[in-house]
Amino acid sequence: MRSRIVVAVLLALMAQQAHAVETFTVAPKQVADEKAVFATVESSNVIPARARIGGTVAQLAVKEGDRVTQGQVVGIVGDEKLVLQMKSLDAQIAGLEAQLAQSQADLTRAEDLFAKGTIPKIRLDEARTASNVATNAHRARIAERSVIEQQLTEGQVLAPAAGRVLKVPVTAGTVILPGESVAIIAEQHFVLRLRVPERHAQFLKAGDPVRINGEEFGKSGAQFGTIQLVYPQIEEGRVIADAAVAGLGDYFVGERIRVWVSAGERSSIIVPAAFISTRFGIDYARVGKDAQTAIDVPVQRGRDQPRPDMPDALEILSGLKAGDILVKP
Repeated sequence: MRSRIVVAVLLALMAQQAHAVETFTVAPKQVADEKAVFATVESSNVIPARARIGGTVAQLAVKEGDRVTQGQVVGIVGDEKLVLQMKSLDAQIAGLEAQLAQSQADLTRAEDLFAKGTIPKIRLDEARTASNVATNAHRARIAERSVIEQQLTEGQVLAPAAGRVLKVPVTAGTVILPGESVAIIAEQHFVLRLRVPERHAQFLKAGDPVRINGEEFGKSGAQFGTIQLVYPQIEEGRVIADAAVAGLGDYFVGERIRVWVSAGERSSIIVPAAFISTRFGIDYARVGKDAQTAIDVPVQRGRDQPRPDMPDALEILSGLKAGDILVKP
């Protein structure tokens, strides 16, 4: 009775082990003939923060490497002439206010005298005209003062977009003209800019995947991106393309990273690296329907071919054929 129980337990364990065995069916797949090229981390847009008025840089609020938001003040440009014009207008407005008060008092007096029949209507019309002239002159000076205030406000140089400051080409005290750059800002959307030899241009199109070694920017394993734009102009024998990669750093602009791009496709056998074992320098794959019938078959290993659906993909040059069932060792 005891021996039967032991046999039953062993059979159950063997069945459980057989059920847990992982298998993989070999089938030919299309793989890319990858070519390694260098790409640089760049902003999709580099925008200058320009001064709207001329004058002297009174204050700089940012430095290289700072992150800014859209509309943030990056510097202040001052013009002493605007301050003098403001003082002159303030004095004129004060004089016009006194003149306006006098003309309104004269108009009130003229209206009372006209109502009593003391003065003719022409004197009333003259007083009313003088009051209107004084009112409009006062309004004109106030409008001129508003223009100067707006110019002083435009002395604040604002960031045109959110991003990181790449360069500040001026210092406090620098005299600049309207339209000159106070800071160069890289927009926060960063891309990989590839430069591929023009003979591979026919294989490069928007939507194609690219592969990056994650260790180059602090991640483990292969990372994948997608080509967003292929520029139509060829520069110095190279095609320019932008690729989007998730988690790309946004501090070092111009950093060079090695990227693998497709230069054509071919059919090959791709298997997960976990199904290949190496003993004494020879690579083996266990071929069979289950763990009991599987045999070790020597194979010739090719290049690693990581894919989004198979991060540890490995190319097998010989030793396997379509339809073989691999058992995980």
